[in-house]
Amino acid sequence: MAKLISIIMGSESDLDTVQEAVNILKEFKVDFEIKVLSAHRSPKELEKYIDTAPSRGVKVFIAAAGGAAALAGVIASHTPLPVIGIPIESSSLKGIDSLLSTVQMPGGVPVACMAIGKAGAKNAALFALQILGTSDQKISGFLKDYKVRMAEKIKAIKLRL
Repeated sequence: MAKLISIIMGSESDLDTVQEAVNILKEFKVDFEIKVLSAHRSPKELEKYIDTAPSRGVKVFIAAAGGAAALAGVIASHTPLPVIGIPIESSSLKGIDSLLSTVQMPGGVPVACMAIGKAGAKNAALFALQILGTSDQKISGFLKDYKVRMAEKIKAIKLRL
């Protein structure tokens, strides 16, 4: 079965954050692949992986990286497929460095940038599903149901004053 979404992390330590995206994709039963490749430490392997992704069925990339966070931009420079960046919270600058690195792409190299950390990872998976849902009615239906469930949870909240 084709892996529609490729999640690439710059480091194994990013998995704690990326787990939020994995949980969403599993909930929606959308096949994905996940790999650790570094824009700085394994650039040739990264380029080969990106170039071969369409043959595996990949339609969207999610890139998670911290610090210099060049990963999403490097992926975007090698593919016409959509790339979604997750800035990982760093210890030194709390992820602001990762956010700025992910969001500051030059014209012509687009990267969709999510929030720093776990909320960004969750949203990256949902955004990837929204992209796929434009041509897949099943995924689109799951997304509509998901939004209804979110609204129902909010409506069910009873404040006790």
